[in-house]
Amino acid sequence: MVLELLIKPKKAERTPWEMFFIGLAYASIAILLSVWIFSENISLVMVFLATLSCTYLVQGTMRLEEKKDERIRKETKLLKEHTKALSLFMFLFLGFSVAFSLWYIFTPAELNQKIFELQISTINSINSNVSGNFSNSSNVFNKILINNIKVLFFSFLFAFFYGAGAIFILAWNAAVVGTAIGSFARSGLGLIAQDLGLSSIGNYLSIYSLSLMRYLTHGWLEILAYFTAALAGGIISIAIIRHDVRSPEFRTVLFDSINLALISMIMLVAAAAVEVYITPILF
Repeated sequence: MVLELLIKPKKAERTPWEMFFIGLAYASIAILLSVWIFSENISLVMVFLATLSCTYLVQGTMRLEEKKDERIRKETKLLKEHTKALSLFMFLFLGFSVAFSLWYIFTPAELNQKIFELQISTINSINSNVSGNFSNSSNVFNKILINNIKVLFFSFLFAFFYGAGAIFILAWNAAVVGTAIGSFARSGLGLIAQDLGLSSIGNYLSIYSLSLMRYLTHGWLEILAYFTAALAGGIISIAIIRHDVRSPEFRTVLFDSINLALISMIMLVAAAAVEVYITPILF
């Protein structure tokens, strides 16, 4: 209850940057509790606890966004209002990702493998599925896009049936992204481990920054697409409960939800294109 009420939806929308630090705290506490109490299933339980800590916030935000559909009739203005919710979700995700990546980097190797066991397995599975087709960019693009569409669909579905349930998928993705960033950074840090001078501090920071940029160059678009789809599923779910499906209010929410879903699909295609054609050139 204490963690859930650290920040309320209206305040979070006014100062979305605070959600970065909230995400850091939520993820770190989830890892500590998982290591302490659930030592056999850390990699899954920590995602569940991180999700549980922000359920109230996410559910409250979706209710707040659905109510905006009642008083704002102009769709362009309504979509602009939704960016407040999407901003707080993005900062929350970034906080999760940074926390998971830092824990990956600074925990001992043996504990590291135990904490992030499922995430490491997921990354290896993704790499093996894609690596065989790297010579053909169109094949890679199709594989990545199809996989991302599945995640988008489940984000919408979880939000529709469980309200804040979509945050579980996003927390899981934050753990996977954080693990990937941490793994890339840790590999780079190993190359300068013998450097004990002041320059090593700069090297540590530059390698971590490079790791973060490598995965967020395209990743921010993917995650934004998932959050947009989750918001679409969440507000239509709330509208079904609050309004008659034949009422003008429900039709307004449905139209808004469809627009959000279409926007999320466009962003997902753009994210896949950046991942396949731009990220490899930069990194």
